[in-house]
Amino acid sequence: MTSAIPEPIVDQPSRAIMVSLPRELARYARSQLRWRQGCEVEVLRDGGETYPAMLTALAAATQTISIETYILAADATGERFKAVLLERAAAGIKVRLIYDAVGSFGLPASYSDELRAAGCEVVGFNPIAQWRRKFRLSHRDHRKIIVVDNVVAFTGGLNISDDYASQANAGGGWHDMHCRVTGPIVLDLARMFRRTWLRAGGSEFSPIKPASTAPPGDGPAYIRLLDNTLRRQRGTIRRTYLHVIRSARQSVLIENAYFLPDRGVRRALSRAARRGVDVRIIVPGSSDVRLIEWASLYVLRGLSKVGIKILRWRGPMMHAKTATIDSTWSTIGSYNFDAQSRFSNLEVTVEILDPATALALSSSFEQDVANCEPYDLDAWRKLPFWKKALAWISFRIRRFL
Repeated sequence: MTSAIPEPIVDQPSRAIMVSLPRELARYARSQLRWRQGCEVEVLRDGGETYPAMLTALAAATQTISIETYILAADATGERFKAVLLERAAAGIKVRLIYDAVGSFGLPASYSDELRAAGCEVVGFNPIAQWRRKFRLSHRDHRKIIVVDNVVAFTGGLNISDDYASQANAGGGWHDMHCRVTGPIVLDLARMFRRTWLRAGGSEFSPIKPASTAPPGDGPAYIRLLDNTLRRQRGTIRRTYLHVIRSARQSVLIENAYFLPDRGVRRALSRAARRGVDVRIIVPGSSDVRLIEWASLYVLRGLSKVGIKILRWRGPMMHAKTATIDSTWSTIGSYNFDAQSRFSNLEVTVEILDPATALALSSSFEQDVANCEPYDLDAWRKLPFWKKALAWISFRIRRFL
């Protein structure tokens, strides 16, 4: 076994640095603080692109690997990741892994035991333990983050499971979006991981230097990390969505797996459509959570009345959580428009100001449109009575979904 490369010891206070955004981008920024300049974004589509990129980066790690995921499955995909982590740990790389205890409920103890035996540190977030003080079953870590050497990071909607692997690789073929990022934003993701790691009971390790102290990279994108860890930050992602929807002049393109927007978001989308903005929303045609699918049918029928184009995905589950505004502002992350993301879960999303990234996401969106069928008031009327009744009932209990 080779000697581990020591982690750099850096402990500098966090500072919220204001970045001077170009005028054509500034109108989409709800805040001028914490934007990271000079980042690069690679948009990754589905498991067929995302998993190879992740595994390549993990295999090239020279210092540290940090992984945070909601679902970690001990299937073929999970075994591929475990093999890389075991190999890197044997090479002396410091490996830390957080998985959500409910999202990964079926993970056998032998999986994590094998990683720990090889020197990896593994913690489960919020284990089911009703006797624990302040235990709350609904409080889950829904984030998907990988940080390698504090130099390259991944985030988006994909968990580590065969559901997301391509059908050509005997996977479920779920459609999802992820991204690979470099530049100062990586340190923000590393710091977010560290806060969650310590909160989940992981061992102490050296603080990560703030991204605000790192020199800008030479990439074209401005990126801002949206964090909802603290109670006062719970509405950060929602408020950001509201701001950019209200700022939209040309287009609002949204893909969201569990789309139950609250009244304020519905109002903002409706007003955008009424002022001539092209508002299109892609949702699953067949969801893995049927109650949300039925409740969404009730919500979407109302949005279609004001000219919003609703598109339902055909085929395996559509699990993406992306948005693109005016071919300028974009977001990729884990945030759904449901009560769990808004009130309970730890979520992560990056907002991106970069026309090239927006173009890549818009092109992916248009590609997805070809695999969708429209949903409008006529489609609602054609539904059988029992499904309309289920939709109405599910909508009424949406706060618990």
